[in-house]
Amino acid sequence: MSTSVGHRFDGQVVLITGASSGIGAALARKFANEGAHTVLVARRVERIEALAAELTATGRRSAAVAGDVTRDGDLERAVDVALKEFGRLDVAVANAGLLTTGRIHNLTLDDYRRQLETNLFGALRTVLAGLPALQETRGRLVLIGSLLGMISAPGSTAYCVSKFALNGLSDGLCHELAPYGISVTHVMSGFVDTEIYDKTTLRRPTQKWIQLSADDAARQIVTAVYRRKRCLILPWPTKLAILLQRHFPQVVYFAINRAFRKATRQREAEAAVQTGKTAT
Repeated sequence: MSTSVGHRFDGQVVLITGASSGIGAALARKFANEGAHTVLVARRVERIEALAAELTATGRRSAAVAGDVTRDGDLERAVDVALKEFGRLDVAVANAGLLTTGRIHNLTLDDYRRQLETNLFGALRTVLAGLPALQETRGRLVLIGSLLGMISAPGSTAYCVSKFALNGLSDGLCHELAPYGISVTHVMSGFVDTEIYDKTTLRRPTQKWIQLSADDAARQIVTAVYRRKRCLILPWPTKLAILLQRHFPQVVYFAINRAFRKATRQREAEAAVQTGKTAT
């Protein structure tokens, strides 16, 4: 008999990094709705403590662990909490991410290092910390990537480098961990409306059909993880973009180049107007 929706992770334990907002917080709620207990890891302690209290009030226990994926030892400590509080670990979600924007002549090596330390090595720390416990449960690993791990965009090369690397990591781990019964699900998303864009110069798309809410993304991700899918691409415009990149790369290059030039002209015009206002 198949497990019904709403109980697909009943009694299982899910660790989520970057759980204080966006996809991470949405995943915590969705996994709890599916019957899972959760371990929430993030730097913003007050947020994950409030979320943990919310989830526990619904009948599924949740533990909040202050942690930074760029620090050695924090993920091991979070896994220890999972084992001490719940006795097991079934799913580890490497979700914590950082978005650095800017052209290369405005960035430094430290900008690239910080991006890689969070998006790539943070995911690796999650994987390495969780592996022993996941082997015991023949569990699941989830790596939250991006469309920009397949198609590089000007003005976001630091972020793209980190997500391209995550793509390679995921493909290799699928084969390496299969003999241990551990599945790896790589999520490549396009634009998901979260706080990650609030502190960058990257503009949100105005077309609603391009956007996806964090709740909708979480719903699709949880289903893909339950089915142990190797890769989940969402929403549908992201699938189309990757298809075009694979079969018609020159078309994608032309479209990106045109959009980049248009955005550059627009920003220059806005800067000129702002300069004029300041001068007066």
